[in-house]
Amino acid sequence: MAQNTRFPVTRRSLLAGGAAALAAPLAAPFVSRLARAQDPVNVGVVVPLSGANAQFGINSRNGIQLVADEINKAGGIKSLGGAPINLVVADSTSTPATAASVAQRMISQNQVVSVLGAFASSLTIAISEVTERRQLPLLTMSFSDIITGRGFKNVFQVVNKASTIGAAQFDYTMAIAKRLGVDASKVAILYEDTAYGTSQSEGLRKAAKDAGLDIVMDEAYPHGITDVTPLINKLRGSGAQMVFPVSYLNDSLLIIRTMRQQGLTIPAIGGAAGYVIPDFHKGLGELAEGVLSIAPANWDLAPDYTDRFRERFGYFMVHEALEHAVCMGVLREALEKSASRDPQAVREALATGTHNEGWSSVMTGDGVRFDETGLNANAFPVMVQWRDGELRTVHPAKVAKIEPIWSVKAG
Repeated sequence: MAQNTRFPVTRRSLLAGGAAALAAPLAAPFVSRLARAQDPVNVGVVVPLSGANAQFGINSRNGIQLVADEINKAGGIKSLGGAPINLVVADSTSTPATAASVAQRMISQNQVVSVLGAFASSLTIAISEVTERRQLPLLTMSFSDIITGRGFKNVFQVVNKASTIGAAQFDYTMAIAKRLGVDASKVAILYEDTAYGTSQSEGLRKAAKDAGLDIVMDEAYPHGITDVTPLINKLRGSGAQMVFPVSYLNDSLLIIRTMRQQGLTIPAIGGAAGYVIPDFHKGLGELAEGVLSIAPANWDLAPDYTDRFRERFGYFMVHEALEHAVCMGVLREALEKSASRDPQAVREALATGTHNEGWSSVMTGDGVRFDETGLNANAFPVMVQWRDGELRTVHPAKVAKIEPIWSVKAG
């Protein structure tokens, strides 16, 4: 389903329309390339609004919508005569084949200058095959190394790639352990068997081996697992002093709850995704307290911006909302710089210089600067921790907002 959304859409209406996502025609008419200055600039948004990743997609859509509305309120794209941003939103569902099909129809039936999306790496990889063939820029906050590792010229990744995030997940944890005087020489790695989980675990594994630590458990499991008891039993028997789980929300809830209910209190250091959204703490309550996670960015690094999200949507700006907001902010700069609706002119503007105005500055690093592969060369991950129901930045020290703790509670 695609919608023209110059004004906010409620979560209820989005979810209600999810079942008809593939059958409904795209709403925006195809318009002439000889667009008038006051005509809207169509921006495609392909995110999962139904299926297992729906909440992440809704969060992503909310972040993009916030920035688009702010751009329009401020007078639109000045170099295009004040043209407003018009979001053409489509539900990718949570299936790669569907994501590719939806993206193809959107591009064919709507004159979009760029596509933003789609949270889950497997969805983004599928969409990128379509946008690359159509020579249309795709901006994403998905992690997988594959996204910018194939030599594509039209994909732009505002976050670090997964292997870098995985390495930081390990390196930051060891730095915190050293700072707190904790012995942590035996580690366990648990990861879902998706593009995201596999890529990030590679970074974890390499970092642990390079540090000479003993990897006492290294286990993949199927995404959407319903019983983690055998995994946790194996974890208990491994003698691990900490565990690095890489998983989305439902799996993360199962892993942490089962660990704590069985009295296993070793620190769990999540791989972002399910560990850094409000539903994680809602689902676990006190069992979430003290859980660490790597994250590509965090709301408390730029509250002047992210508080606007909290005020509008009623919860803190989760990282996928923040990074998709950054995507929209970077695209605005490229549109202003190119003064063009031509996707390849916009692509050239994205690929050159540093984007550091407004929402572009909310990403870690000194603005967003894409290297020759389309990866943001300025970004760096952060370590966050659940403390008193809020997700706070605890590392690196140069950006930390509070001191980390190591202890956790059993169920």
